[in-house]
Amino acid sequence: MPIAERIMQMHAELTAWRRDVHAHPELGFEEIRTSDLVAAKLAAFGCEVHRGLGKTGVVGTLRAGSAAQSAAGGAQSGARGARTVGLRADMDALPIEEVSTSEHRSRHPGKMHACGHDGHTIMLLGAARYLAETRNFDGTVHFIFQPAEEGMGGARAMVDDGLFEKFPCEAIFGMHNRPGVPVGRFAVRAGPMMAAGAFFDISVTGKGAHGARPESGIDPVVVAAHIAIALQTVVSRNAPPVETAVLSVTKIHAGDAYNVIPQTAQLAGTVRAFSREVMTLVETSMKRIVKGVAEAFGASAEMDFRFLFPPTVNDAREAEFAAGICAELVGAQNVERDPPLLMGSEDFSLMLEMIPGCYINIGNGVGEGGCEVHNPAYDFNDAALPLGVSFFARLVETRLAKRQA
Repeated sequence: MPIAERIMQMHAELTAWRRDVHAHPELGFEEIRTSDLVAAKLAAFGCEVHRGLGKTGVVGTLRAGSAAQSAAGGAQSGARGARTVGLRADMDALPIEEVSTSEHRSRHPGKMHACGHDGHTIMLLGAARYLAETRNFDGTVHFIFQPAEEGMGGARAMVDDGLFEKFPCEAIFGMHNRPGVPVGRFAVRAGPMMAAGAFFDISVTGKGAHGARPESGIDPVVVAAHIAIALQTVVSRNAPPVETAVLSVTKIHAGDAYNVIPQTAQLAGTVRAFSREVMTLVETSMKRIVKGVAEAFGASAEMDFRFLFPPTVNDAREAEFAAGICAELVGAQNVERDPPLLMGSEDFSLMLEMIPGCYINIGNGVGEGGCEVHNPAYDFNDAALPLGVSFFARLVETRLAKRQA
C-alpha cells in the first residue's frame, strides 16, 4: 500500500518542524519548549490536549465514529480501553556537544538530539494531523509524548501520574529509528527485543596521602582500578553462558592534584540483561566483588545499584499485527521479522509491562544516516518521516477500522 498522498504533501512541513525541534534540544524533564510546540499543534489539529503527566509529558486524544458520538453524549464507550490505541514518542535530547555544521544544528551548547527523538516526536505529530483530518477510523487514539526517556524515568513518571487510568489503552505502540538500516525498511521482533537496564555508582574510600609517600595512605585509585578489572568477570564467570549480559564501567574519577593521593574514588557504569533474574545475579555478584576487593586493600567501598528499565518485550500478537502494517507499506521483503536482540534499553518497556503492544525499528539510512545514535555527528534522516507517519496512521485505521453498517 503506497504512502497516502496527503502524508507526502506534508513532508516539507514535517521536515521543517523536525529541524526546529532539533535546533532547540531539551534534556529530560526540561522539555518546556518542545511540549509547548506539541501541545499547540495537537490543539490546532482538533485533539483534546492533556499536559503535566510526568512533569512535561503531553497526551493528545482523538475520537472518531462511535467513540466521538459516545463522548459527545457523555456516555462511556465500552470496556476499559476497548477500541482504544496508544501511540508513544519520546521528546528529550542528550547532554552531548553536536559537531554538525548544518543550519539546524543545536543552538544549545552541550545538548543535542543525538538519538532521533526529534524525528520520533514529529512522526507522531504528523500521524495526529493526518488522522484528525481524515477521521478514517472508529475508536479512540491517545498520542503519548513522553519526556525523559534517556535514563531519567520519564515513562515511570507518566505511569505514576495515572497515564493508563486516565487514558486506558487496548494496545500501545512505539517506534525508534535504526541507523545502518536503509530508509524504507522496518524491523519487528516478537518477544524480548531490548535489554533491561541498570546504572551503578561505586564509592571507594581509602586514606589520603602525599603522592611521594604512598606507604602512608591507602590508595583508592589502585582499589578502583582493581574493582573495574574484577567486575569484568561477572558476566564471563557468574552469568550462565547461554544468557546475554553486559557490564560496562563508563566513569572513573579520583583526585584533583598531581602530588596528592586522594581520599576517595568513584566508579560508575551500566548493566544490561534480558531478564530480571540475570540482572539480580549481576547485582549480587558486583556487591560481593566491590566489598571484597576494597577490603583486600584495606579500603572500604559502597555500591548504589539502580534498576531502571525491565527488558522490552513485544506481545507476539501485536508484533505480528505491527509487522503486517509495515509489510503493507513497504512490502514483506523489506520487513525483518526476527532482527538481532539489542543490548540498548528503552523505558517504553515499562508501558509494555502494563499494556500489550509492540516497539518497532524504522530504517534511518546508511551513509550519513548510518551514524550511530548517541554520537555527536548523528542526525535523524528526514526521508524516513513519511514512512513513520504512515505506519502510525495505517495502524490506527486498520486496528480501529470502521464497522460495517
